Amino acid sequence: MYSEELTSLSIIVPAFNEERRLPQTLNEIAAFLNEGRFDVAEVIVIDDGSTDRTGAVVRDYSQRDGRFRLLQNPGNRGKGFSVREGMRAARGEWRLMTDADLSTPIHEVQKLYRVMRAENAAVSIGSRAVDRSLIDRHQSVFREFGGRLFNLLMRAVTGLPFQDTQCGFKLYTGDAARAIFARQILTGFSFDVEDVYLAHKLGFRVAEVPVHWANAEGTKVTLWATARAFVDLLAIRWYDVTGRYDRAESKRAANGAR
Repeated sequence: MYSEELTSLSIIVPAFNEERRLPQTLNEIAAFLNEGRFDVAEVIVIDDGSTDRTGAVVRDYSQRDGRFRLLQNPGNRGKGFSVREGMRAARGEWRLMTDADLSTPIHEVQKLYRVMRAENAAVSIGSRAVDRSLIDRHQSVFREFGGRLFNLLMRAVTGLPFQDTQCGFKLYTGDAARAIFARQILTGFSFDVEDVYLAHKLGFRVAEVPVHWANAEGTKVTLWATARAFVDLLAIRWYDVTGRYDRAESKRAANGAR
């Protein structure tokens, strides 16, 4: 039974070459945690094979604040791989994925939590599309158009009803996180769709919640990654039809592999 208040939280932060932005991000997260009354509070930063001092920044910060810890991938494995690793290492009853640039302010997690409690949802996804008046700084016209096109194709291919699966701000119950991330296969940027698809497949209620969002310069999304994300939509359906998700979960349960 989950508590009425948000008192047990793991925050998962995937990071690739984020040496410059991380100090402010970690300070903002620490300030948020200091405002609450948490029985369990941890921040897991996953360094995805950075070539700058990302790992060192987190390691130094963790020495000053024991709530922060660093995981390091064996090379650059992708954002999806990083989030999966962080979620599976987490201990909190509630597990938040947030981007390293905090394009959605960290305190918006309380909004996701309240909606989940009200709607008895196990997953809550932050959305830029439900109420676009909450977008404080827009992406380029080209990227916004690409995002809307991707969403149309996503809905057509997967049958999911959501308007924005790609906002990097999502909250899971511990039970949902364990079930979903034990099955996740994709390691690139389209993992967001896969995780929401898996939640729906497993019978978890998913709430889409409008959040404040401000575009941060310096995106790591390449043209190739965008093209690959469209192909991955078909892969998600194929993995489901061929039973790969269930086999992935069974394999990880048997040998503890990530």
